[in-house]
This record gives sequence, structure tokens and C-alpha cells, in this order.
Amino acid sequence: MLAMSRDFSSITSILNNIGPFNEVPDEYSPQETINALSSSKILVIGAGGLGCEILKNLALTGFQDIHVIDMDTIDVSNLNRQFLFRAKDVGHSKAQVAAEFIQERIENNHLKITPFFGRIQDKPVEYYKQFDVVICGLDSVEARRWINATLVSLVDNELNNLIPLIDGGTEGFRGQSRVILPKVTSCYECTLDMVTPKTTYPVCTIANTPRLPEHCIEWSSVMEWPRNFGSQKFDADNPEHVEWMYQLSLKRAQEYNIEGVTRLLTLGVVKNIIPAIASTNAIIAASCCNEAFKLVTNCNPILDNYMMYSGDDSIFTYTYAHVNKKNCPVCGNMAKNVTAERWWTLEYFIDELSSKLEIQMKRPSLSSSSAYLYLRNPPNLEEKTRPNLYKKLSTLIDDGNEIVVTDPNLPISLRLVVNFSGPEHEPL
Repeated sequence: MLAMSRDFSSITSILNNIGPFNEVPDEYSPQETINALSSSKILVIGAGGLGCEILKNLALTGFQDIHVIDMDTIDVSNLNRQFLFRAKDVGHSKAQVAAEFIQERIENNHLKITPFFGRIQDKPVEYYKQFDVVICGLDSVEARRWINATLVSLVDNELNNLIPLIDGGTEGFRGQSRVILPKVTSCYECTLDMVTPKTTYPVCTIANTPRLPEHCIEWSSVMEWPRNFGSQKFDADNPEHVEWMYQLSLKRAQEYNIEGVTRLLTLGVVKNIIPAIASTNAIIAASCCNEAFKLVTNCNPILDNYMMYSGDDSIFTYTYAHVNKKNCPVCGNMAKNVTAERWWTLEYFIDELSSKLEIQMKRPSLSSSSAYLYLRNPPNLEEKTRPNLYKKLSTLIDDGNEIVVTDPNLPISLRLVVNFSGPEHEPL
């Protein structure tokens, strides 16, 4: 393997010259910025398509103390775009292989990349205090929400322990990067309603009047697979399962003169994935690393605070400042207002909450100021509060009451003020 020596001349020339947009020209010191670059400690969360690019960029930009966390192992399907991995690495930890590859490839005796094979939730909160910047290259909304809430919780009223969070994400030819300064700018939770929702199709459409190739695939997945295989779970990595799903979807499409059902589309619909584009990952990773470089060296103003990239129809970027939401459960201090029909049961209300983009809790527990409404854990309290699921919410709390919603997978408590409307009974 050909090693790459690191020449820092291009970086030092940037740091030695104070640009017209430098916000602290009288305090700026090129030598201090170089020292900061070599001594700062950066955490990269995710070593997949984005993470590989981010790790490579950070190492080549001059960062010397990099940590990386990823809970996944390398799959054959990763090799087409996650360029730090080879066929021999399949089945091994992404974080460990990525760290080893970069350190072997780059000739820098001072470079240290520390991998951790596991979940971010496995590390104690104290662990995150050691970093100067955290960069997310994740494909999980839940993980982003967790690290966002954790970093916000570290900051006190004097803004001590403020650790910037840089978040990058891609979907096909589209992507975004953003800089989050906990308790200063809007946080990830503030923009939860901007997350692309999972595409769903009405059962009546896929069962009776399919019009799209996706309808045919959903019919095979949602209706025919359970009918033919009972409780057996569909395995998207099993070629026989995929072939069965594809052939049945294709037959369904032919019956309704629908074109476009392919094996690739079948996998995409069933796994609810959008194909990853290597060039998009490279662009978003470059943006994230530019912001980390500016944050640490203070050589230029940082992004304020959200950049969107679109490459599916020419090339377009748009940058704007997303503002804090006062009712954000992480960085805000106000409760969120929700409306519930009087005839809704508690179970129906929970289902409605779980489907809302700005909430997105998978296993919520609810309580009011006077009683537990429904708790998932411990088992004895779940059993005790389970009967409430079938009662009308309007009989459990009064109009305008505040409830607290929690989820075991998220370190946040969501405050909701419930306002009732409509009739007592479900309309016919």
C-alpha cells in the first residue's frame, strides 16, 4: 500500500494570512491556530459513507487526535462507496478498520485515531466532555437526538462546557450540514419536523387500486408475505426472500399494466432506503470538516447555521439561520401545545404522538402532575397503568393540563399541554 505523506504548506498559508472576514483580527495568532489544530480532540460519530470521508478529511487537514464511534460491522454492500474498507474487512468493526486504514496510509507519527466499536449510549456523559468538537455522520435520527440532547445538557447558564456539534446528512443527491452551538443556536431537536418522513401508502390503495410500482411492492410486503409465511420475518439479506418479493411484485405490476418494478426498487421499498451517492457524501463531509477547521482555528466565521445542498437537478446550495424553538424539549423552556379529540383513547393519543414529525418517540411513557398515565417500565407499573390505554384521555386529564412524555431511548422529557376539541364520541 502506497503511504501518503502530509504537506501542511497549503494550510499554513491560509492560517498565516488574516482574511477580510476574520472576526477577531486583533487577537488572531497564526501560531496559536496551528497549535490548536494539532492539540484539539475531535469525535466523529459514524464510520459509514459520510464517516469515511470525514475521517480522511480531518486527518489530511492537520487534526491529530481523532476519535471515532460506530456500532456497525462492514457489509459487502458498503464496499462501493465506503472507500476505507476492502473485501477482507467484511464482518469487522467499521470504526476499527477505518482507524487502522487511515493511520497506515498517512505518514504522520503524531496522528492518533482512537476507535470504539459500540453505541454512543454505551459511553458515560463524562466521556463527551473531553472533546473540542463532535461531528455526526449518522443515518439514525434517534442517535442524532441522543447526542444533541447530551451535549446540550452539558452546558450551564454561563455557557461552560459548550461543545459544538456539526451534523451532516445525505439522501441520494441531496444533503445538508449544520453547526449547532448548544444553548446558543437552534439544536437538532428544534428541526425535527424537517426530517423526511417515512413514505407510507394507504392499505386500500395497495390492495385495490395500485398505480405505482411501489404500491405493488408494498402489497407483496405488507399483505402477501404474512399471508404466505406467517410470523417468519422477511430478510432483505436473504436472496431467496428478495427474489420471492420481486417476482410477486412484478406479477402484480403486470396485472395492472404498471412498469418500473425492479429488484433494486424492491429492495429500496422493503428496506425503506434511498441509494447512497458517493459524491454527495464527499461534498457534505467536506462542508462538515471545513466547519470543524474554522471552529478550532478561528480563522474564518463559521456557518450560520444550516446549509442545504441539492445535486439532483443541477447544483444548488442554500444557507440560512435556523432559529431556536421556545417549545423545544431540549433547548427550550416552554411546553408544546397539542390538540386531541375528546373521544380519543389514551392508546389512540399515543399513536398520534408517535406519528408526529416533531415528536417521533417510539416507546413513549406518559404522566401528568397527579398520576402516571402509562409507563412502559418497570413491568409492574406497565401492568398497573395498561388499563388506562383503553380509557378516553379526556377522562384521565382535564383540558389544558400538562403531561410529560419520555422515551427510554432518548435522554429528554417532552412537556405537552393538551387541548381537547370535538365531540365525546367518535364520528360515524
